[in-house]
Amino acid sequence: MSDDAGKRKSFRSRVFKDSVKPFYSSCKLSAYLVLVTIIILGTLFTFLHSPAVYNTDHISKEGSRTTFVDSWIKDASALDQRYISHVDVNWDHISEVIEKLTDQNEYQGIALLNFNGSEIEQWSQFIPEIEHVILNLDHVSTNITWESLYPEWIDEEEEFEVPTCPKVPKLQVPGKPRLDLIAVKLPCNKSGDWSRDVARLHLQLSAARLAATARGYHPVRVLLVTDCFPTPNLFTCKELVVREGDVWLYEPNLNMLREKLQLPVGSCELAVPLKAKENWYSANAQREAYATILHSAHLYVCGAIAAAQSIRMAGSTRDLVILVDDTISEYHRGGLEAAGWKIRTIQRIRNPKAERDAYNEWNYSKFRLWQLTDYDKIIFIDADLLILRNIDFLFEMPEISATGNNGSLFNSGVMVVEPSNCTFQLLMDHVDEIESYNGGDQGYLNEIFTRWHRIPKHMNFLKHFWEGDEEEKKERKTVLFGADPPVLYVLHYLGLKPWLCFRDYDCNWNVDILQEFASDVAHKKWWKVHDAMPENVQKYCLLRSKQKAALEWDRRQAEKGNYTDGHWKIKIKDPRLETCFEDFCFWESMLWHWGETNWTDNATAAAPPPPAISTASLSSL
Repeated sequence: MSDDAGKRKSFRSRVFKDSVKPFYSSCKLSAYLVLVTIIILGTLFTFLHSPAVYNTDHISKEGSRTTFVDSWIKDASALDQRYISHVDVNWDHISEVIEKLTDQNEYQGIALLNFNGSEIEQWSQFIPEIEHVILNLDHVSTNITWESLYPEWIDEEEEFEVPTCPKVPKLQVPGKPRLDLIAVKLPCNKSGDWSRDVARLHLQLSAARLAATARGYHPVRVLLVTDCFPTPNLFTCKELVVREGDVWLYEPNLNMLREKLQLPVGSCELAVPLKAKENWYSANAQREAYATILHSAHLYVCGAIAAAQSIRMAGSTRDLVILVDDTISEYHRGGLEAAGWKIRTIQRIRNPKAERDAYNEWNYSKFRLWQLTDYDKIIFIDADLLILRNIDFLFEMPEISATGNNGSLFNSGVMVVEPSNCTFQLLMDHVDEIESYNGGDQGYLNEIFTRWHRIPKHMNFLKHFWEGDEEEKKERKTVLFGADPPVLYVLHYLGLKPWLCFRDYDCNWNVDILQEFASDVAHKKWWKVHDAMPENVQKYCLLRSKQKAALEWDRRQAEKGNYTDGHWKIKIKDPRLETCFEDFCFWESMLWHWGETNWTDNATAAAPPPPAISTASLSSL
């Protein structure tokens, strides 16, 4: 979004005087005048026998009452299709929820936002004897889209501009009465992308900001009327008091809510400074952990061991938790435990949209992270990355904090998660109806957590050279990969993994479609961490014969293609080439029948098993 667009004045709803003229000019006939007179007299009578109603746009010094006709004309003049909710309020459900408010006899005020005139009148019958404050919210300018709130790219280094978020109008907070309940009706256009609706987000943020103004001497409840689930990381399911149909009642933690509201409204600004403070102390460190997951493939065991080593080398002492399923052998579990991972055994979760035996068939198992409820915060990391600098400060961030990916989406390779069984259930409840844009867990999580907070890409820096990158940009990335002391916080290894290559060079060079992931400098960085690992766990990074044959096959193909980088000419000195730990080690003979064999199968290496280990089990999974 351009600077000019970001500075444009927000669209304001029409005031009473702008709409009253056409209303009366069309009512010259006496019959219409009589009808209007009857309506006015009738509603005045009703309001004289009901609690006082305040309108935050029209609070006079005398505290005069706002009539139903005033509100109706206001509503008619301020129609904005984006804010209109077509859900029919189920007043039986409202009644059932209100009955849960055992302290309502102490209530002083209820705020009503985005309800129409007849609904406001109905509200006065459910909670009488308290003040009803009608909130009028200036609407977000039509120039502000979801893409402007969550842009694909921002200038994180501030080389050309300082990123700013568009201005989103805020509610006028009434000084009196004290507000004990804030009720909001949310739009939900199920024929469109309802979870990325600017108006819907604006209304929820407005309710949150109003609740956060409370001084904390009394609880504040937020009641949302919506037929689509509310934004799960603004009003969290742990704060859900009761739900009846389309009525959701929350009692938010006001301190946590205030912290969330201090962050940018979208990912249009960094939520964490590029040069973040690393010496951050948490009084709750025992409730915080790094976590990763292995399912259906032991090939990432070595990567997870190296990741654990890197976390310790960066200075973190937080717990390390790894989720594994029953496809991970006792032998490989022994290596993970020796590296410092606390093992939790899980049952896999199948992606119902995936084909049988596809790469993404079981990647919804990542949802099990939300069942790690013995922790308040989790920093999830993929098993194919290194932590180069301490990122413990990310535990201070709320769910979901992550780097940007493409479009308005986040990358789930590094993300802050707040475990909760009810959030896990939310994720499971919608697996059949919500489809992932990329067929994987990242796409699905982006559909649930459309509201997220941008952390710098240095905290999940991808080992990748884009096709359009100029040589200067490639050189800058290479410098970042090798910087010592490191500049990057996290280096994420895309393409063929270092431990599945010979240590002599990055084997991505030998596959034409993977050369965009090739970097000998980044490759060397990984092997430096490997060499710092205890010797008893380095054996989990040995190559099987089938992997050696595949590497030689790719090298020969590169030689046939006479690739100009010339890596295929390098004589391999990696001692793992000559190391055998299988019953059958003649990898050269495999090349005779190589054909279309998939060398990345899940066969378990035939190595002597370590002593029996005990693993914690998530028995309910």
